[in-house]
Amino acid sequence: MSRLVSVGNVVVDLVTNVPALPERGADVLATGSSIAVGGGFNAMVAANRQGLPTAYAGGHGTGYFGDLVRAALADAGIEVLLPPDPARDSGYDVALVDAGGERTFVTVFGAEAELTSAQVAGIHLRPDDLVLVSGYGLLPTTNGGVLDLWLDALAESHTVFLDPGPLVADIDADVWASVWGRADWLSCNESEAATLTGERTAGVAADILARSGNVLVRLGADGCLLGTRGTVEHIPGFSAIAVDTNGAGDAHAGAFLAALAAGLAPRDAAVRANACAAIAVTRRGPATAPTLGEVLDLLG
Repeated sequence: MSRLVSVGNVVVDLVTNVPALPERGADVLATGSSIAVGGGFNAMVAANRQGLPTAYAGGHGTGYFGDLVRAALADAGIEVLLPPDPARDSGYDVALVDAGGERTFVTVFGAEAELTSAQVAGIHLRPDDLVLVSGYGLLPTTNGGVLDLWLDALAESHTVFLDPGPLVADIDADVWASVWGRADWLSCNESEAATLTGERTAGVAADILARSGNVLVRLGADGCLLGTRGTVEHIPGFSAIAVDTNGAGDAHAGAFLAALAAGLAPRDAAVRANACAAIAVTRRGPATAPTLGEVLDLLG
């Protein structure tokens, strides 16, 4: 059976709910807070809940945050492929979630950003595994040089799914060109698509990206744009009252990959991904993707 193998960065989210983001130098009283494992964890959970076996091939540390990461992975039934780093802890981020459900992050990297070539050489993939790579792991300050070479050496049978993330502009140009050239799918939101193309209109950006490969441009409540073979199609979203958008893009990615692995056509996989993300935003927390049964109920 194929798996989703993620080399994304799993970190701990320190989540704080606020009425609105404070102005510079100001203070604001939180309305709630929580500590949860997030980052690359969210997409793996989403895929797992959609029926796709999942493994984590990223780094994790020794310490309080590393212990939280491993406990969450074990609880979610996600296989861990690499041993912990004995010299450092896992990283974390501070996530501020405003009253409209939008989130703002400050990230502190840890062991997940310190992969070595020897570690990735020890990742053993099955012939039909899907591989998820995040832009956070491609930065010069993280694992860009190591993952670039590893991804380039993967067999054609491995489907590579690339989520560039909000820091895509900071990825080295040569690393980006190499990884995007190997990727079978690129999934990004409107802002990231604009950064990649210089076009502020999502449709125009998707057209440009689709000339180079298969692409998903996520539009929030409006669904997504699906670009295949140079043709872009709008896949409508589902009505939902968002209380927390943290992890919505990850839910979309995990559901899309699980659907592809199950044999669905890209368009049908995008519909399922839109439904998964629509349910996820109605729940507070980063890893709020629904089960396959819940998605199928929404789809009718």
